[in-house]
Amino acid sequence: MATTFEVNKTISEINERIKKGKAVVVNAEEMVEIVRSKGKVEAAKEIDVVTTGTFSPMCSSGMFFNIGQVPPLIKTSEVWLNNVPCYAGLAAVDSYIGVTEPSDDDPLNKVHPGRFAYGGGHVIEDLIAGKTVRLKAKAYGTDCYPRREIEKDVSLKDLKDVSILNPRNCYQNYNAAVNMTSRTVYTYMGPLKPNQRNVNFATAGQLSPLFNDPYLKTIGMGTRIFLAGAKGYVIGAGTQHVKTPQRNERGIPLTPSGTLMLKSSNVTEMDSRYFRGLSFPGYGCTASIGVGIPIPILNEDMAWYTGVSDEDIQMPVKDYGYDYPNGVGNILAHVTMKELKSGSISLNGKDIPTVPLTSHSISLEIADKLKDWIQKGEFLLTEPVEEIESD
Repeated sequence: MATTFEVNKTISEINERIKKGKAVVVNAEEMVEIVRSKGKVEAAKEIDVVTTGTFSPMCSSGMFFNIGQVPPLIKTSEVWLNNVPCYAGLAAVDSYIGVTEPSDDDPLNKVHPGRFAYGGGHVIEDLIAGKTVRLKAKAYGTDCYPRREIEKDVSLKDLKDVSILNPRNCYQNYNAAVNMTSRTVYTYMGPLKPNQRNVNFATAGQLSPLFNDPYLKTIGMGTRIFLAGAKGYVIGAGTQHVKTPQRNERGIPLTPSGTLMLKSSNVTEMDSRYFRGLSFPGYGCTASIGVGIPIPILNEDMAWYTGVSDEDIQMPVKDYGYDYPNGVGNILAHVTMKELKSGSISLNGKDIPTVPLTSHSISLEIADKLKDWIQKGEFLLTEPVEEIESD
């Protein structure tokens, strides 16, 4: 049976309101209070768009680039940017650099294997910031591509084609990490002290895009988004996407679940404030990336979903001292995002300090910047051309 809504809008209608400067746009934190005070039906009547934001480590990210050709031509087989290896098994001068790839000559690599200070995420940040990096390439040489090597300084404007393409971003929920062993462990969730002396977590909570549309009703292939300070697009489900997770009564997944694959529109418009190379001691390098997704309020269901609060979001706590060496493990507990943001949680009768890996202030800044773009008519919403599977 089809659901009957008291409020029904279309994205086209909302876009017309945006063009006329009449759209009512709020960020996801503002929507929490609106839904609480007015209810979902009145909120759906009043609000047209809710903007979300997150600025968090997103390891499955990187950049395609083409270095262009100068005679004699070259078919690159090995490529480096600032001594960070890139994947060159593509066309003649196409390559991909991943944010977790470490520099070949990083001194920490030689002294402390696994403790990289500079990697692919830093290279991309430098390029977005307008800096030059050192390009080096080697080739085996063929009749049609005789050149065997090239080395020069390049900036973003020197590269023929550049596109950020991130295979897995915006995890819909994720583990809060603790260490139950007697030694410090170094993980992609940051260093974890022994005997459960800290809990690290990574999400923007009630600002996070996929918590505000838990069933991906408005997000799909072709959805226009904020990506690192410029416009970008969702191009489908990300890797490791889970479409049928266990959920709570609000539809919020209780374990790591939905993910998105993202692509840039124009890298030259990006802002390095929203793309930062990172290095986690004892683990390696990655990058924090800013993503904002507008949620159109088409009906009262969407108003209800975007009214989600930190109290509604339950995150699983897992022991990374045991789980990640072994690849298995049980959930120790579920704690709310509100508890994690309070500064400590109680686990096994012990109060444990919590450490966020996601910047709440920059996540909110992203949601507000996207809100401003929409209010000024600089950003229109798009209809997904294909759904992303979710239960």
